[in-house]
Amino acid sequence: MTERYYKNTPNNIIVNDETVGVLKKYNALNFHKSIDGYKPTPLVQLPNLSEKYQVGNIYVKDESHRFGLNAFKVLGASYAINQSLEKDHSIVTFCTATDGNHGRAVAWSATRSGKKAVIFVPKHTTTERIKAIEEYGAKVIQVNGNYHEACQQAKDASKANKWTLIQDTAWADYTYIPSLIMAGYLTMFKELEENMDIKTIDLVFLQAGVGSMAASGIYYFLNKYGKNRPKIVIVEPEEADGILSSFQNNKIVTSKGSSTTIMAGLNCETPSVGAWTLLKNGTDYSIKINDNYAKLAMRELYFPLGSDKKIISGESGAAGLAGFLAIVNEIDLNPVKASLNINKNTNILFISTEGDTDKQVFQKIIKARHG
Repeated sequence: MTERYYKNTPNNIIVNDETVGVLKKYNALNFHKSIDGYKPTPLVQLPNLSEKYQVGNIYVKDESHRFGLNAFKVLGASYAINQSLEKDHSIVTFCTATDGNHGRAVAWSATRSGKKAVIFVPKHTTTERIKAIEEYGAKVIQVNGNYHEACQQAKDASKANKWTLIQDTAWADYTYIPSLIMAGYLTMFKELEENMDIKTIDLVFLQAGVGSMAASGIYYFLNKYGKNRPKIVIVEPEEADGILSSFQNNKIVTSKGSSTTIMAGLNCETPSVGAWTLLKNGTDYSIKINDNYAKLAMRELYFPLGSDKKIISGESGAAGLAGFLAIVNEIDLNPVKASLNINKNTNILFISTEGDTDKQVFQKIIKARHG
């Protein structure tokens, strides 16, 4: 065990629990294709950045182009809300807790369906993120606490008011809707098949908050390739390292970090129950990074080398690349680099999960390029 990373020994087996049952049963891609304005988000190849870091190819799937919402989260929220309304047309109000993007996605999806939305956000949520949610007609309630406490208040309020909770993290008695959200995220990975031969990818970096998106990715690669899947690295903020801590304790635990990070979308303290089994069975390494690497990754994508395409990637969006940068730059992470066999022939996939969802924060980081 080390403090900054954990080398997992995955068994590469998909255990048939409730979450996996939902992922097998539902095909969200067909639903997403039915939404006006749907198109696959671009997969960008960055040959000059690849050369800079002496790897084979770097690919970035850019989710800032998703339905005009600047983040991938709408894939999960829209599908879970659609499936909920298929079962019960009488639903009036949807509710969730969020650090930003998921709440905006729930608000957009609820409004699109002619329904109301109530969104709980943590104490330190920025004004711009709150306004982005309110833009879609939602009522936003800011709690005096962190993400975990916002989740608890959303859960309690939903029960008291008979609202339908659309939360992207699962706990013991709440797993079905988070599983639907994960099924929605699968669209992102299935789209990759239209752009590239996934079999050529050696390594995938997946950033994680509660781990639902990362677990969806693991399910996709395990289901399609089994033991021949690419190696997978989970990346978290230093101060919100619930997954790393859970790996180190061999059970779900809550991070002991301060929950202070610019990576707002990843600022979650406890892994999702619905994601944990997949994470255990398909993760090669779990690492945590400080905010400086997130800033560096954002600038690497915003200020492209040569003919590389510019990518606007937010603090959480660039976290996968940030994990890679930490591995290739930090001496004490050399064992990780060696174990993953990162070399001039390695083909790497990153998911930029969001664009500049907080434009003020984004511009401040970009303008401090040399800071």
